[in-house]
Amino acid sequence: MQRWSVVVPAKRLDAAKTRLAPLTATLSGGSPAAHRELVLALLGDTVAAAMASPAVGLVLVVTDDPRAAAVVTGLGARTVEDRPGRGLNAALEHGARVARTGGAGPLAALNSDLPALRATELSDALAEAAGRPRSFVADTAGTGTTLLAVPAGGLDPRFGPGSAAAHTATGAISLTGDWPGLRQDVDTPADLAAARHLGVGPRTTGFLSSTAW
Repeated sequence: MQRWSVVVPAKRLDAAKTRLAPLTATLSGGSPAAHRELVLALLGDTVAAAMASPAVGLVLVVTDDPRAAAVVTGLGARTVEDRPGRGLNAALEHGARVARTGGAGPLAALNSDLPALRATELSDALAEAAGRPRSFVADTAGTGTTLLAVPAGGLDPRFGPGSAAAHTATGAISLTGDWPGLRQDVDTPADLAAARHLGVGPRTTGFLSSTAW
């Protein structure tokens, strides 16, 4: 079985997860350090789960942030700079081109903010995706996308507001498996609480424990 290359976009820490900034400011007395640590924890737990999936052969993180790069390479992922610098979808396209250097293969884009992700969920979703030309996993709200999978051909990502509908419009099939950790991305404090209820990875657990949140 050919294993998947998974591309994960990661913004610079200070620019990522801005809707969580009021929460992290409260936890840290206004210091930006707590915000950076939370973003790193979310990313680290996501990448660790992806690396643990036997369906995944490569995790490639697209980032210009040296701390993010250090965390994910320590987990066994590769990194590439966000050379286009033109936003999320351009970063994913760039990562896809790098991941497929030297040959074609199944390719997926995965959000960087899935701290409750289980490796088994990702493996199951990719197994379902292997039988379809193009598919995606919607987020808990049903309007966003957490995973886009393409066994062959171009990635053509349409992440952003309303991405579930945008991906459907490109012919992608919405996968309907029971994968709560794969669907629960974290944009708001309520999302973080929901992910915590599912059971987050060790890095996010450590952050939350250290802040007594």
